[in-house]
Amino acid sequence: MKYDEFSFFNQQLAAMLRDGIPLEGALHRLCAEMRSGSLRDELEQLVADLAKGTPIAEALKARQLPELYKRMVLVGVKSGDLPGALTMLADYLQQQDNLWTRMKGLMVYPLIVLIMAFLLSCFLAYILGAFIWNNLESLVGSSSTLAVPAGLWMSPVILGLALVVFLIAVLASPARERLRWRLPAFREASLSRVASGIWLMLKNGVQFDDALALVEQLEKGTCAETEIAGWRRKLASGVGRFSQMATPGQAFPPLFIWTIAQSGEDLTAGFKRAAGLYQGRAVYRTELMLYSLLPCSILALGAMLVAQYQPVFAALMAFIRNLSGDMG
Repeated sequence: MKYDEFSFFNQQLAAMLRDGIPLEGALHRLCAEMRSGSLRDELEQLVADLAKGTPIAEALKARQLPELYKRMVLVGVKSGDLPGALTMLADYLQQQDNLWTRMKGLMVYPLIVLIMAFLLSCFLAYILGAFIWNNLESLVGSSSTLAVPAGLWMSPVILGLALVVFLIAVLASPARERLRWRLPAFREASLSRVASGIWLMLKNGVQFDDALALVEQLEKGTCAETEIAGWRRKLASGVGRFSQMATPGQAFPPLFIWTIAQSGEDLTAGFKRAAGLYQGRAVYRTELMLYSLLPCSILALGAMLVAQYQPVFAALMAFIRNLSGDMG
């Protein structure tokens, strides 16, 4: 789902509802102007269900839309301020889109470097093996260089394995979810998303336990799910202070807990503060890693070239030693 498009859609929908246009009519008009895709199909089906008289709760439940979005729309309808809820959702989606666009850029750059390095390494291995190595081997003699040809393809094999591991980490959902809470920048972005989601729900009147339950569902299969489940158990047992309910763990660091706990009873303000803090940290770490990738990539490519040409250099040195011996 394209969150920037979804954010703009909600901004327009909120404005139309404030102008007095009925929800069904506003949805129908906005869907007609959207580009074809899964988001438009889901929203058009939502319009069709509402036109049949289906209650909005049932209509939303059947749609493949973010769970947080469906929950907040129902909260907005229940509170009588759907435009306000949609506006806050639009801001939330826009922030998340900006943040995760940076994260995707952080993944795309090393992927491009790995692909180009792998192709260049294969090309060099072929050229060295097919055109240069045979001539050197005939000059030096196979007895002194028998084990060297395997080294020509060492760099392509290593780069190919690294490329496969990277693609598995990026494309496989379970691996991606586990890495999201362990890698720098991605962890900060995940913390910002959790804090933003809870703040958004608390701001619109959702009970704290219900907000935690939804976030636990959204983070299913990650280390955050386990820790949030522990928060909920302590909350159900009567623990009221956040500092006692939430303890630092693998997902949530001490700074995250401390930032929210400093707000005292006002958890809404605490989660808002944590969301802003970790969004800034994620942006900073992303920029830092992007700036460091270029020199690191140049050094890695240089090391690759040296490693691939090493067998050739070794063969040349053997040839020079043999030639010197014959002349002596």
